[in-house]
Amino acid sequence: MSILIDSVAIFAANLANAPPSGVMKLTSIPQIYRNANRWRDIFAILSKHGLADWFSRFDLPFTKRLRGRGGAGKPTVRREERVRRALEELGPAFIKFGQVLATRPDMVGVELADELAKLQTAAPADPPEVVRRSIAMALGKPVEECFATFDDVPIASASIGQVHRARLFDGREVAVKVRRAGVEHLLRVDTDILIGLADLAEKLPEFAPYRPRATAIEFSRTVRRELDFRDELRRIEQFREAFAGDPRVLIPQPHAELSSGQVLTLQWLDGAKLSDPNFASLANTDLSEVARHGAEVFLEMIFDHGLYHADPHPGNLLILPGGVIGLLDFGMVGRISDALREDLEDMLIAIVADDPPELTAVLLRIGVCPTTLDEDAFSADIADFVDHYGQMDVDRFDLAGALTELFRLVRRHGVSLTPQLAMLLKLLVMLEGTAKRLSPHFSLVELLGPMQRRMILRRLNPMRQAKKIRRLYGEVEQLAEEMPRRVRDLLTQFQSGRFEVHLEHRGLEPSVNRLVLGLLTSSLILAGALMVRTEVWPIYGVSAPGAIAFVFSGLLGLRLLRAISKSGWLDSH
Repeated sequence: MSILIDSVAIFAANLANAPPSGVMKLTSIPQIYRNANRWRDIFAILSKHGLADWFSRFDLPFTKRLRGRGGAGKPTVRREERVRRALEELGPAFIKFGQVLATRPDMVGVELADELAKLQTAAPADPPEVVRRSIAMALGKPVEECFATFDDVPIASASIGQVHRARLFDGREVAVKVRRAGVEHLLRVDTDILIGLADLAEKLPEFAPYRPRATAIEFSRTVRRELDFRDELRRIEQFREAFAGDPRVLIPQPHAELSSGQVLTLQWLDGAKLSDPNFASLANTDLSEVARHGAEVFLEMIFDHGLYHADPHPGNLLILPGGVIGLLDFGMVGRISDALREDLEDMLIAIVADDPPELTAVLLRIGVCPTTLDEDAFSADIADFVDHYGQMDVDRFDLAGALTELFRLVRRHGVSLTPQLAMLLKLLVMLEGTAKRLSPHFSLVELLGPMQRRMILRRLNPMRQAKKIRRLYGEVEQLAEEMPRRVRDLLTQFQSGRFEVHLEHRGLEPSVNRLVLGLLTSSLILAGALMVRTEVWPIYGVSAPGAIAFVFSGLLGLRLLRAISKSGWLDSH
């Protein structure tokens, strides 16, 4: 994922300071030529924010006028802030991409992730006539036949949709979310560009371990799901079923008959948003109890239901009368498998139980580790980390601080967590931060104590063990069926002489070229010395071919030294 960020400016500053490795051809990236005008817009915006120097590595003729301007623009503004501003200006797809990357501090760093969490999705609202036409086309009848009243002035306007207040014919208040006109085409173009950049990134060995293409394709699928409001409607119904009758939380009731892929109609919730500066006075309830109930609900989503609201920031949470929590915006929802839940449980238990070897083993098992990882140094850092946080009393334990420090640690060693696990850990950080807005002394670890006992009991459940045994038996049976055939195919290839071994070298071309150049230089020096010694075709007593060989070998030697010096590897160990 990191390189994709790099490509759209997340790591632009780093690339701008990196030594160029030669101009790269982009003729194999068809997305560039399909969307040339949008590419020009992107280059102009990145240059405006001082993030375009890295494009000098690419052979793009229509960006020549932007080269050399990437270092200008906002020299006094932090790189992270310039990245956020650039993404906001680049539009909906890049904003959404930045919001997704805000959940990956293990890759982009905690500072950049915190800055990306501030990304604003506000956008100018569509005119009333456009909104009404969109609703009529989506629902098959005019607005007047769908709602008794409809407020043309939106209460919120984001990059993908805008929300209007309306009233049904039976008097119930509803919120109507309408997809913005033309946003589907714009998102398709921008995600196409992101995938093109990811294809290019796959060719850079320093960023290949981050699997940029897979990340871009997954992001593209996420955006397509968010564009289809029917998917959000199904998720809301799942959450309502999971928490039916729960007095702690209220999930708005959807109106399927007034919803489609472009329009989503939900029950209107009246309450105080946590993003409101005066929410404490508006709520008029025991906020510490609300914080506890809210955290319990989210932990049950993760550890019991396996389906969780992945964006619990203050703007998506309401405090309703009686201390009930109202949840809004189900566009970002995560699913958690049994295996991932067990990995998360193992991590949290190892941190709280002061068990460095277990935490190290879990991170090495679930993380994507670079080949150059120093496991001894990694284990030592994990031990220091656990020694610091594992000795804290429960009432003083800062889970958000511990997980943030863990993100820094794994990134420092180049270990990349799975996207699902990184999102879960980021969710816990956000959850504790949001709860502390309600109750400054709130501790999420106190709630994890009873949850830990439930984790252990769930693992020992006979039904769960039987399910795992059945799954393991199926995998072993499949392996037993395929193994003889695979071995037979391998032996057949050996016997027929068709067995091939494909070796791939990465990054050896410059080294081979320098080796050949060094041999050629040495040969010319020796040849020149022999010709001067034997006075071959002398002019004024000096061999002319020998002198030419000396001069040419000197030039080649200087060229070789310059190439080695520019690479930065002249005196590296």
